[in-house]
Amino acid sequence: MSWYRNTVWFLKGLREYTRSGYDSASKHFVPADLEVNVTGRSFMITGANSGIGKATATEIAKRGGTLHLVCRNKERAEEAKREITTETGNQNIFLHILDMSNPKGIWEFAEKFKAEHKLNVLINNAGCMVNKRELTEDGLEKNFATNTLGTYILTTALLPLLEKEDDPRVIIVSSGGMLVQKLDVSDLQSENITFDGTMVYAQNKRQQVVLTEQWAKVHKNIHFSAMHPGWADTPAVRSAMPEFYEKMKNKLRTEAQGADTVVWLAVSPAAAKQTSGLFFQDRQPVSTHLLLARTYSSPEEEEKLIKTLEELSQKFKPT
Repeated sequence: MSWYRNTVWFLKGLREYTRSGYDSASKHFVPADLEVNVTGRSFMITGANSGIGKATATEIAKRGGTLHLVCRNKERAEEAKREITTETGNQNIFLHILDMSNPKGIWEFAEKFKAEHKLNVLINNAGCMVNKRELTEDGLEKNFATNTLGTYILTTALLPLLEKEDDPRVIIVSSGGMLVQKLDVSDLQSENITFDGTMVYAQNKRQQVVLTEQWAKVHKNIHFSAMHPGWADTPAVRSAMPEFYEKMKNKLRTEAQGADTVVWLAVSPAAAKQTSGLFFQDRQPVSTHLLLARTYSSPEEEEKLIKTLEELSQKFKPT
């Protein structure tokens, strides 16, 4: 089954996820969707100092949004802020230094942020793909800690702040790679498998899509969406997937093309009219499963994911 999933997915990727896939899909875009002014609205973007996150931040800054860039590396964050400010003229850009694999730090950051700022749109973009099993200081597998638990805690902690505002939105930058994975709640930290960083990452991205669907059912006042940016030429792809990059580099999307749907979901009135909880690719909702791939999960499995993440997150919540 894994061979079938991977083959079908790769063929789909060659057709849809590449630069030519974007060129084909963009012929159907409505330019007016992004002709908006979002002055006065506040946007938080994790992992915003490079790649998809930085490209998203730049486009939102051009449209007047107040930006909160959440980054792990202070020097690179400051450099990104300078570049975005210079390019856009937007002075309302604020930096927050945070490691998304540190659950206690995320809780503390969110509590402080809620006391000082407002928030209209949360963009969960930060992610990592560690190719050898590595534990954080808290004993958590690093991919899971960053991609799944970190996203869960930050979103959960900021939901009350989002609910206070007009047209609140939460966007998760997931990956089409999740299509090759069925939700597995039996081994969230990859303790009982032969570790494969690419597949662990894909499993985390499946978990993010399930979280998006579950949050949308519960929090009706907030618009939730997950998305796939396509195969884009980003620093993360170059460092985490060097062989894939070398093979595909002439076919990869630009960072701006990868970020297009994130920006559309964050700022366009058209996106808010879509049903909450969907998975998007090139401004269109798409299926979260490949045909005949047997990747559907049961309601019980999805409930167990939420329950496990909630219990784990509470262990790190400051008292």
